[in-house]
Amino acid sequence: MNQFSTLPRQRRWPLVVIPAVVVLLALGWTGFWFYAANQINRQFEGWRSREARSGRSYDCGTRSVSGFPFRFEVRCGDPVVSLTAQTSQQFHASGPLTAKLSEILTVAQIYDPTKAIAEFTGPVSVSETGQQPFAVANWTLGHASIAGLPIEPRRISMEFNDPAIDLLNADGGQTPMFRAKHTEWHIRLIGGELNNHPVLESVLQAEQASAQGIHPIFETPFDETIHIKFRGLNNFAPKSWPERFREIQANGGGIDITESRLQQGDTVAVAAGTLSLTPDGHVDGALQMTIAGFENIVPTLGLDRALAEGAPSQNIAPGVSNDKINKMIGSLDKIIPGLGNVVRKNANAGLIAGLNLIGQQTTLEGRPARAITLKFVDGAVLLGPLQVAQTPALF
Repeated sequence: MNQFSTLPRQRRWPLVVIPAVVVLLALGWTGFWFYAANQINRQFEGWRSREARSGRSYDCGTRSVSGFPFRFEVRCGDPVVSLTAQTSQQFHASGPLTAKLSEILTVAQIYDPTKAIAEFTGPVSVSETGQQPFAVANWTLGHASIAGLPIEPRRISMEFNDPAIDLLNADGGQTPMFRAKHTEWHIRLIGGELNNHPVLESVLQAEQASAQGIHPIFETPFDETIHIKFRGLNNFAPKSWPERFREIQANGGGIDITESRLQQGDTVAVAAGTLSLTPDGHVDGALQMTIAGFENIVPTLGLDRALAEGAPSQNIAPGVSNDKINKMIGSLDKIIPGLGNVVRKNANAGLIAGLNLIGQQTTLEGRPARAITLKFVDGAVLLGPLQVAQTPALF
């Protein structure tokens, strides 16, 4: 006789009900997963629509959702990103910029779909739409993380190991433009709401970074960390960055550099201050800087030539003539007769002497340093009386 049939009737039901419950739970979980996977596709389409209104278009050659049963994996094959209106008018290309990657894989756990991690597979080529690529970038590891719904993110982070950007030459060769051991960028909401006067904090870090063709000072590897706070936004509705900067200016907002540190060899500089925007989009304001080892970068900045007698006037800040610079150096003659001529023969010493009349002696990380104000006047970057750079309009 079958052993099962000999069991009392009241003891048979668990052997039937429990497997049935397990099957029902499995079917329910399967149904829930596929429903949620469909919602992910809807969220992705909503995010794509939002980004398109901001001038950023995303398309996938192929797209699939997998990861059953405990997570979601959204795989975007041969993605194409098109950017329009992301910089001020003077930098617009003849058409939208297009970036093509190999793959983007986004993963979220089923128990917390508002937190996702994305991994980028390079290389990525950049071109004007319909034209041949003019730049290519690659990395050994590139990933991002996002907290919040895709259409209303509250924190976004991106990290790349060994990023490299090259310009493509007409003859098919490549010219290095940017190299780094590691870079990362974070932005998060720290005040207000996304749709009600948000205050955003951004952190940018670079390790052993160098850039060619921008300014000689960036060609030597450096480490940098900078914390920035954006105030004055109405909301985070879809719009380009030039529109956001115009909004900040109209609302009397600003860009706060709350903390900044740069190290290049033996030179260390820290800075903090508040910057605003002029009605035509140029940067105004001042940063309080403390620099240790400034004399090491004097020739790179070209300030030795600016301080030399008869130097070109374009290195001098607006309203400050070469005559004024020469008078400043010449005033050293009043301290020690003949010192001014000695300084002119040694431009580095002339710069240090000039800065001694402007800044204050201090210490930084236990080393002798100089406290100097770096001013931004209608986009011009002024170190004391000398103009060292010109920043572009942000809108």
